[in-house]
Amino acid sequence: MTPRFGTDGIRGVAGVDLTPELVLALGRAAVRVLGRSMPYLVARDTRRSGPMLEAALTAGICVEGGDVESYSVLPTPGLANVCRRHGAPGVMISASHNPFPDNGVKLFAPGGRKLTDAQEAEVADALEAVLAQGGAARSGVELGEATRAPVPTAAYVNHLVDAVAPGALNGLSVVLDCGHGAAFRAAPEALRRLGAEVTVCNDAPDGTNINAGCGSTDPTGLAATVVELGAHAGVAFDGDADRVIAVDERGSVVDGDHMLAVMAIDMRERGVLRGDAVVTTVMANLGLRRALAAHDIVVVETPVGDRHVLAAMEAGDYRLGGEQSGHVIFADHASTGDGPLTSVLLLDALARARRPLSELAAVVVKYPQVLRNVRVGDRSGLDAAERFWAEVRAVEAELGDDGRVLVRPSGTEPVVRVMVEAGDPIRAVAMVDRLEAVLLSALSR
Repeated sequence: MTPRFGTDGIRGVAGVDLTPELVLALGRAAVRVLGRSMPYLVARDTRRSGPMLEAALTAGICVEGGDVESYSVLPTPGLANVCRRHGAPGVMISASHNPFPDNGVKLFAPGGRKLTDAQEAEVADALEAVLAQGGAARSGVELGEATRAPVPTAAYVNHLVDAVAPGALNGLSVVLDCGHGAAFRAAPEALRRLGAEVTVCNDAPDGTNINAGCGSTDPTGLAATVVELGAHAGVAFDGDADRVIAVDERGSVVDGDHMLAVMAIDMRERGVLRGDAVVTTVMANLGLRRALAAHDIVVVETPVGDRHVLAAMEAGDYRLGGEQSGHVIFADHASTGDGPLTSVLLLDALARARRPLSELAAVVVKYPQVLRNVRVGDRSGLDAAERFWAEVRAVEAELGDDGRVLVRPSGTEPVVRVMVEAGDPIRAVAMVDRLEAVLLSALSR
């Protein structure tokens, strides 16, 4: 079975689900949909399978007549930045926060934007066609050309440094967890150039240690180091550095909801939060919504996925958006989630506030959130499961203004995600139990 596009490209176990044959076909499909007027800029994270899949992708693009410029290891936002500057399409080979055996392919349309739903559907259809039928043979000058280009790390670092005033981080002590991922060169250099005193950990990728007990998926070690050193803050990236999780001076996690609140309030006070609005997804905690409402900041809600956040930002001309997971988009600087950029801007706000990060982040009082993936027989019957929806309405009525219910069917597997937020975590668990029981009865396996 061909892996399907998820919220962030195609992912699977490299060599098993994500085979070279499949990635070659995906390269051909991408050219059929996105064209070949510009070279495809290709980068990868630090996984062992990256060079293998990069070679397959390059072959697929070239056999379909497209040119390729390969950059080797570069963060996803660094690749998006180069695509944005050159108006070129791009391909990132990464499974982001997944464990090292996985890998993935993210496509960028010309200019560094994630694909729209319509473009993604076209690529998926073209991929099926390539796998089923192949394509016309090309030879000679009809084949594309593949070149190895210098890694544009310096240009990306300059982009990060130029986002704030020179020396903006003077006097700040920061612990940086690179997760043995793609930002292990760029992020430390950028923070140091801005004046921060930087302690770096997990910056020695060996192809197998990416995200292994470190980075944004496990900030435990980062938190301990921040407290041990008495640092002002810590930041941790995932494998391709498009997301970041921070920790405050006490070692407490500062996630995407906290960062969005801190940055929105800071930007509004400086008069640069256009529309006095923040774009975020249905998964944003009720605590974020209430914190922003208290500062007269509107929440614009989207489905899960940073490409949906970006689309809403562009439609409303908004400047700030992001997800609880740590994907944060600053429209004045980038077209995708950017962990190092978010770190720079968050630390800049921290330095100007002259208050501890724990105090700034405390504006968001999190509501306990219980999320359960319920495996069902056939999720297509969800809309017609009236008994389940009646139970949802009953739970919502019981919660009133002190919580909420969210139900989301998976797009790729027979799973329905049921989430309840409530002021009391025991109550939230009990309500999820109720909803799961009715859902399983309505959509029996």
